[in-house]
Amino acid sequence: MTDKTNLLDFDLDGLVEWFAARGEKPFRARQVMRWLHRAGVSDFAQMSDVAKGLRATLAAEACVHVPNAVRDSESTDGTRKWLLDVGAGNAIETVFIPEASRGTLCISSQAGCALDCAFCSTGKQGFNRNLSAAEIIGQLWLANRLLGATADGERIISNVVMMGMGEPLANLDNVITALRVMLDDHGYGLSRRRVTVSTSGIVPAMDRLREACPVALAVSLHAANDALRDKIVPINQKYPLRALLAACNRYLSAAPRDFVTFEYVMLDGVNDSDKDARELIAIAGQVSCKYNLIPFNPFPNSPFRRSPAERIRRFAGILQDAGIVATTRKTRGDDVDAACGQLAGQVLDKTRRTQILHPVRELRQ
Repeated sequence: MTDKTNLLDFDLDGLVEWFAARGEKPFRARQVMRWLHRAGVSDFAQMSDVAKGLRATLAAEACVHVPNAVRDSESTDGTRKWLLDVGAGNAIETVFIPEASRGTLCISSQAGCALDCAFCSTGKQGFNRNLSAAEIIGQLWLANRLLGATADGERIISNVVMMGMGEPLANLDNVITALRVMLDDHGYGLSRRRVTVSTSGIVPAMDRLREACPVALAVSLHAANDALRDKIVPINQKYPLRALLAACNRYLSAAPRDFVTFEYVMLDGVNDSDKDARELIAIAGQVSCKYNLIPFNPFPNSPFRRSPAERIRRFAGILQDAGIVATTRKTRGDDVDAACGQLAGQVLDKTRRTQILHPVRELRQ
């Protein structure tokens, strides 16, 4: 590692402040930000419109450092997953999902996750640390380079979702800095509607995100009542559904979309009954929303099974017949463990926590 300042840790305001401390005017920060993010340049010598003396200062005091890709896996459906080294034995994963009309990058915000959602393989490795702003935005910077993006070429990554490893709102300061770079016209120039942050429901942080940098919001719901959600999404014990839905309504006052996406993983015999669907209809009466039904992706030692395809179709039909938008996520990249909930790969519980994999029968008690 180096004691130089990693410029990827700054949004535009941070860069302006860093340059001002060195007697430089704000336009220099804008110049360098365009080189860093629009052009993907890491060598200050290549920043041709930056004064030669300033380039020397940058070379002496600053750096552009991103996590190193130690593995690059490509699925048969074109999905790509990168395993990135973030030091001290920690690794994160970033996934690119190509589609006909868009290219979506799924970004991690933490090494591991502390929230212990019972059906998610990522949480089973335990929590190691928050990622820095540079490590978060560095995933987008690196993916652009590895996908062959050019400074003046057609945009390959059109959408970003903060749905990788970790809970974004548990690392909010660094996530906000990264989001501002994504949205800045001197950075990646993405629309707020094309950047989505997913949360399991940390209510105070949802309010902070609304005030600081409102982007599209997805909430990992996964259960339609507190009794079940307490068991499979433990953060619900602190912020139950009533508080969560109220926070969603507050968020919508500033959001770029007029609805919240509720993510709902389909677990056979756990949360996929007609009664569960009717409870979701009641929730939709309280919050403007759409449902994204996610077929469960199995991982070693999980007690859960994916709901049968016909059960998912019936569940979606109940919601749709009630006039609610309900889509079923197409499973992508599961042959390289890039599908939703599989980002941890081989499960390792580093924290030696109390066993949390409840038998399926217990979740209905």
